[in-house]
Amino acid sequence: MRYLPLTDADRRLMLERIGVNSLEDLFGDVPAAARLAGPLRTLPDHQAEFEVERAIEAFAARNLPASACPSFLGAGAYRHHLPASVDQLLLRGEFLTSYTPYQPEVSQGTLQTLFEFQTQVALLTGMEVANASLYDGATACAEAVLMAGRITHRGKALISGGLHPHYREVIQTQARCTDFSVAALPPDPFHLERIAEWVDGETSCVVVQIPDFFGRLHDFTELASICQAKGALLIVAVTEIVALGLIQPPGAMGADIVAAEGQSLGNPLGFGGPHLGLFACQEKYLRQMPGRLCGQTVDVEGRRGYVLTLSTREQHIRREKATSNICTNSGLCALAFSIHLSLLGEEGLTRLAELNHAQAVQFAEMIAQVPGCRVLNDSFFNEFTVSLPFPAAKFVDDMVKVPLLAGVPVSRLYPDRAELENLLLVAVTELSQVREMESFVQLLRDYR
Repeated sequence: MRYLPLTDADRRLMLERIGVNSLEDLFGDVPAAARLAGPLRTLPDHQAEFEVERAIEAFAARNLPASACPSFLGAGAYRHHLPASVDQLLLRGEFLTSYTPYQPEVSQGTLQTLFEFQTQVALLTGMEVANASLYDGATACAEAVLMAGRITHRGKALISGGLHPHYREVIQTQARCTDFSVAALPPDPFHLERIAEWVDGETSCVVVQIPDFFGRLHDFTELASICQAKGALLIVAVTEIVALGLIQPPGAMGADIVAAEGQSLGNPLGFGGPHLGLFACQEKYLRQMPGRLCGQTVDVEGRRGYVLTLSTREQHIRREKATSNICTNSGLCALAFSIHLSLLGEEGLTRLAELNHAQAVQFAEMIAQVPGCRVLNDSFFNEFTVSLPFPAAKFVDDMVKVPLLAGVPVSRLYPDRAELENLLLVAVTELSQVREMESFVQLLRDYR
């Protein structure tokens, strides 16, 4: 074949050289449930270009975009207003087509934007230093756990039941391939978690989230002190970065590392991406931080310039000194984040956060008046958990026909926890309208 130049003899020789009997053996680590039994027959083998376009458009039409109807989706991905100027600036050629700034002398613009981005993330999280971004919040959280193991020389991560389940799963996937273990507390939206009681001399880090998966706010100051006394690091994850415009930042609570998702600023909700990983830590841990760090310096003539100060990939430094296999950063998403945050400014971000919270308070009060419904949270930012008198997943599926995206059933992320079946996560932002909330509440009242 034109694009597969190897002969059968070539393949046999390669398989013999690496010590396996067949191509199937190369996929032995992929679970059987995740593998196709045969060719994917979604499309016929041969179609004209316009026929393929029609078929793909038909598939896409089966989706219900959050922008096409009232939406109360959250659970780690949030729909906020995206200023038109963000995309217009991103479309500039020097931003849209630029690549990794290997040569600082011709990459000053890219390096400066990343430097400014790092400054914004450090200020927002209350930390001393931040890197030039990672892929998304979940992988940033896993990198934080690996980093804590390198610093403490311990092999056990303690994970809060309030951590987003996707983040927990990514950490557990990393654990299966490395030499650390994970102790994950069960999700419990009904009671206050006492995670400090589980910290011991083998714990490398404690991973918590604010606001947590169920929308609750916490003060981790006391937990940070306990972790410090036990020699463990406190990692704080943030899935809704707009919340830091209003609540106390993790750094002020004593966090050692912050791993966050930056999608809410500058980046559209989309259908699952792209996202943006934010990563910040105390300066004393700088050398163990994954990814890249852009720094500011002066040249021989005393002019300000920007450089890659830290790059931890084994491609760039000795393999035994590498701290991560992160190949690059989410540069364009990071730039969108920076543009949006710059347009808001400190005062604008605070006002945006206040608006989000006020909308959520109003919505929670409305839902609390519906017979049989109960808001579980005693604190929240723009997302909270509602206990319904019926299964949440069926309600959400039925509301799509309205159409209305009624939120995220907790059972969808915790399918094996029967006690969570009636719980619904709902989120509101500055884009939520009162009439949409009223419509939601009326549908809730009438639902049988």
